[in-house]
Amino acid sequence: MPSNDPAASLTKLPLIGVGVNVFLAAAKIAGGVFGNSYALVADGIESTADIVTSLVVWAGLRVAERPPNENHPYGYGKAEALAGAMSGLALLAGAVTIAVQSIEQIREPQHLPHWSTLLILLLVIAAKFSLAWWIGRAGRKVGSTALEGDAWHHGSDALTSAAALVGISIGLIGGPGYEPADDWAALAACFVIAYSGVRLLRLSFRDVLDAAPSPEFVEQVRQAALAVPGVRGIDKVRIRKSGTTHYVDIHVQVDAAASVRAGHDIGGAVRGTLRNSPLRIADVLVHIEPHDH
Repeated sequence: MPSNDPAASLTKLPLIGVGVNVFLAAAKIAGGVFGNSYALVADGIESTADIVTSLVVWAGLRVAERPPNENHPYGYGKAEALAGAMSGLALLAGAVTIAVQSIEQIREPQHLPHWSTLLILLLVIAAKFSLAWWIGRAGRKVGSTALEGDAWHHGSDALTSAAALVGISIGLIGGPGYEPADDWAALAACFVIAYSGVRLLRLSFRDVLDAAPSPEFVEQVRQAALAVPGVRGIDKVRIRKSGTTHYVDIHVQVDAAASVRAGHDIGGAVRGTLRNSPLRIADVLVHIEPHDH
């Protein structure tokens, strides 16, 4: 993998999320206790679970960065996909937990929260949506399922806080009788969070099961190989994703009259071209075939 791979510096992002979550969780719990909002307290407790999830993502990225060795000749990239799968499961668990808490609060008598809880929620929403955008953008740039999962966690937290903001606002405006409004809003947000968890699990399992990348990516690899001098055609291209990089098996056609040495040199040029390309290719296995006119 090229030394200038941007994925090498991304392990710090989950730790930044941990620091932000610690601050926001404390603010939510304190604001909920003094502002008479159990929903905000529950949201703060749920944020502590996000701290654990971000640490899992950080550990997965650190493991995925390890270079290949004798026991793991293809490296440890699958640890990144496993961390993404754990993030998906955590999203589903969070959706179920919030749904159960919301239903319990709807069935029990409520007290209207203090208006100051709205200020805390506005702070949380701004911070969480910013983190979700920043980490998600970095994850998509390098194709990191784990980082995208971490971004979805921040986004889901922002979504539940936005639902609580709407619900508490309705309760404060409506007065007595509208106390469960924030719980109904949180219950509605659970469906979106659950959908994000299922989507993240699907992406993670695709990486674990070596699903083929998009046809556009395969075509980029094919065209890069065809541009190498001496390549007459491309027969097969098989690509699998491992962590934030790809491993390529490619069948290259050369002049049938070319010597073994010439074919070997062309194959080496193809391998070097693909590894040095911006396509995040860790290694290439080149199979040389004769090209018949």
